[in-house]
Amino acid sequence: MLTITVNGKKREVQSAEDTPLLYVLRDELDVTSPQFGCGLAQCGACSVLLDGKEVRSCITPATAAAGKEITTLEGLPDRWAKQQHLSAAQAAKTLHPVQEAWIEQQVHLCGFCQNGMMIKATELLESKQNPSVEEIKDTFTNSGPSPHLCRCGSYVAIIEAVRFASTLMAKGGAQ
Repeated sequence: MLTITVNGKKREVQSAEDTPLLYVLRDELDVTSPQFGCGLAQCGACSVLLDGKEVRSCITPATAAAGKEITTLEGLPDRWAKQQHLSAAQAAKTLHPVQEAWIEQQVHLCGFCQNGMMIKATELLESKQNPSVEEIKDTFTNSGPSPHLCRCGSYVAIIEAVRFASTLMAKGGAQ
């Protein structure tokens, strides 16, 4: 049996240790935001944060997550609340600024890639407060094992959402 921490909660899993983290999250723990896109770490739909760094959960064995903090899209609000030292009451009504920006900028078309896009944007904005458009493009195309892919082509909206999220984070959250 393996114990992993997902979105702040320790969870015991029955899956074999070499089972991809994506399958453990979706099939055993019912965490549905990471998507199965390609199964080869080439699209980014399965991305999660592992100790604050984006990983492609479709190729990451569950054992690689032992002793580390896994954050999925569902866990971003709590991550933000902890970073901002919000009370439990405040945290209960808080979204992560990246999620707020995605809604405000109406980014998603089909939405399939958006989990990975928001995870990658969160990683970027936690390390760089005000990235340029070129840095945003570089992050989505040149960091990680492969570029993040959006089959609908909503890249312009994604870039605008990252820029908007950057301003929200600088202000400490919602406008």
